[in-house]
Amino acid sequence: MRWGECVGLRWESVDVAAGTIRVERVAVEVNGHVSPKPYPKSRAGRRVVPLPSMVGHLLEEYRELYGTGQAGEVFINEAGTPLRRTLFRARIWRPSLMRAGLLGWVGQEGDKFRGSWPTPAGDESELFKTKAQAVKAVSRRADGGLRFHDLRHSYASWLITSGVPVPDVQRVMGHERPTTTLAIYTHVQGGSQERVLGALAAFRCLTRAKTRRAGTRLVLGSRSDLRVLRVGDTGFEPVTSSV
Repeated sequence: MRWGECVGLRWESVDVAAGTIRVERVAVEVNGHVSPKPYPKSRAGRRVVPLPSMVGHLLEEYRELYGTGQAGEVFINEAGTPLRRTLFRARIWRPSLMRAGLLGWVGQEGDKFRGSWPTPAGDESELFKTKAQAVKAVSRRADGGLRFHDLRHSYASWLITSGVPVPDVQRVMGHERPTTTLAIYTHVQGGSQERVLGALAAFRCLTRAKTRRAGTRLVLGSRSDLRVLRVGDTGFEPVTSSV
């Protein structure tokens, strides 16, 4: 799901027992204010997303811990209102990347903690009194890092490389056309060259011929003069009529 679809999600659209989430609305943030809209940006965006049982259980635990938003929203802040993207990124997302070892590093030196982070000019570091201060500084100053939207790309890439048909991936992702899905994700299908060569190797007509057949007699006026081929040392060759 897209960020706006996640923030706009309400519990009435979540069916843990059936294992589904209905994507029916989005949330839009303008000048720090988050407001709901009744539908995603396209008809294809209104869809049903499969909900794995593990994720369903985590959502139920989340609800017990944090409650429900004022309008029934699933993901909320401490005030019970929808999450703001900028605050989520600064306070939750990037510190989480930091703790997961995907954005900078924090190490202890005596009674202090050294935070290190990558920048376009090279790695930088600084000493802090507490680990929390170091994590906060690294998460703010580190260059790059995984984006929230990359989770969506990873999900689609995982489905395609696992053999899920493109039309199924298209529907789950909310793309208008399968060509959109193909244009974005066909690059992840590793080993395509090997699969093509393997398929051609199994095609007996393309194997190197030991003998060379002479021209085949054609019947004028039939479509055979467009299709009949002979096998030569280099594979298929068009046949020239001898009439």
